[in-house]
Amino acid sequence: MAVAPIDEQERARGLLDAQERAVELFAEISRRGLIRPGALESTVSAEVRDLGADMFGVSRHWHKRVVRSGPNTLQPYRENPPDRVIEADDIVFVDLGPVFAEWEADFGRTFVLGDDPVKHRLRDDLPRIFEAGRRHFAAHADITGRELYAHMTGLAEAAGWEFGGAHSGHLVGEFPHELIDGERIESYIAPGNGTVMRRTDKAGRRCHWILEVHLVDRARRIGGFHEELLTLGG
Repeated sequence: MAVAPIDEQERARGLLDAQERAVELFAEISRRGLIRPGALESTVSAEVRDLGADMFGVSRHWHKRVVRSGPNTLQPYRENPPDRVIEADDIVFVDLGPVFAEWEADFGRTFVLGDDPVKHRLRDDLPRIFEAGRRHFAAHADITGRELYAHMTGLAEAAGWEFGGAHSGHLVGEFPHELIDGERIESYIAPGNGTVMRRTDKAGRRCHWILEVHLVDRARRIGGFHEELLTLGG
């Protein structure tokens, strides 16, 4: 039986469309003020789930929904800190992996409640460091996962933060990619991944990547998070 050719333009459109919907979802989260003092993180997570269902018919998330505030923002994705009430002067991040029409989105943003200048600086450094990482990736055709991770940690340290994650991103694609590659180091932008990021997968499809920035200040017990597509958009 002949194998259907891979339409890379269609794959790119699918991933970009999924991300655009995630951007719209986050804009609506802000517009409705869902990130608010007095709400449990779990309550905000459920409200975000319902909003995604109402706006786009989202019924699946390929990874757990993450809403973290205050000291919980220090914790990496794999941890499950106790549910917490969001406070009036908190920093909060939201990390979502909604599935739109069989395409995975992975999108994270940070919100600051109150006027703390350090928290505002942390939030504002996140997209700046993300874009610096994207430029570095664009300038190095044969960059490996471990090389990009090292660059991201260096950018964080130069800005006065600690990089909070054991990796700085991962492959993304048609749902459910994680069920296939979730435990493979080659799927992550991480110290152990010496493979070139610009490559094709076992099925001959172009690899697309999410870039993550998790910055933390352990002394102040705060962190922030930012993620989106690395290999498309920008």
